[in-house]
This record gives sequence, structure tokens and C-alpha cells, in this order.
Amino acid sequence: MANELYTRTNQKIYFASLALDAWRAAEAARPLNLTTQVQAARESALFHLYGAVLGLCHEIAGYYRLPQAGAARVELLLSREVLEAAPSPELAELVELAQERQSWLGQLLAAWRALFEPPREAKKAKVDPALALISAVDVGTQEEAELDLATLVDWQQRIKQLAMRFREGMSEW
Repeated sequence: MANELYTRTNQKIYFASLALDAWRAAEAARPLNLTTQVQAARESALFHLYGAVLGLCHEIAGYYRLPQAGAARVELLLSREVLEAAPSPELAELVELAQERQSWLGQLLAAWRALFEPPREAKKAKVDPALALISAVDVGTQEEAELDLATLVDWQQRIKQLAMRFREGMSEW
């Protein structure tokens, strides 16, 4: 049983819960390095949630014996090309969620990609010293808020629910 595909998905969901617990503990203890601990827990949880989605994709690819079953990235499995080559309802649902930027999976994948972006200096509004009473405001850009604990907990629950529902549909009698 230890080599079954679902064990990796379950592990990653569990590891994400450990990271989320560490986040809660840090917020409760309020240590001097709270910001650092929260950031570490956020990144760890995101890493494991991405891994859980990848594990779920591996479960689906393994069940349907897709040639991409050993893909190392979620994006290699959740594409229209893979879906067209081997259609399945589970994969179709995940592809649709992944391609919708406002969906929880679209946001999770975007947050995962953002982990690999270099830090950027915050843009500052240009101020003309001659116009002290008028401030320039740039309404064209929106600063991205960091992921909060509730969002990551929600994503974890959604992955769990999908995994359970997909496993029921893919089980052989």
C-alpha cells in the first residue's frame, strides 16, 4: 500500500496541515520573528498544497494510464493537449479550474509560480516638490496581498474534497 499513488497525495495534504498548524502556533505565540515564521509556514504550506495537486494529477494519470503519468509539474498534466489526447471527467474538471485565474486552483498555481519570482521594489508615486498639497496616485496597478491562513486552509479542504470525490468515481468494483 505504501507505493499506491494516493499515498503521496495524502502525505502532501498532511504535510500542508503541519505547516498550517505551525502558522497558527506562531500567530498564537507572537514571537519576535513572527513575520519570518509566518512566511516560512506560508511557503511550506503552498509547497505541499502544490504537491498534493500534483499527487492528485498522478492518481488520475495512473488510473487512466496516461503517458504523462510521471510528469514532474502540475502544468504538464493540466493542459488542453493532455485532456484532448485522453479525456477523463476528473482531468477535465482540473484543467478547467487551472485555466480559470479566479478559481481556487488558478490562484494556487499563480501563487506557486510567484514563489520563484525575484523580489521587486514597491513602486512609489512620483511627487512634484512644487505641488506639496497634491499627491499623485497610480490607480493602474494593484498591490498583491499575501496569502492568508484562511485561504490556504480553504485550498487544502478543496483538494481533500476533490481527492475523495475523484477516488469514489475512479474506484474499480
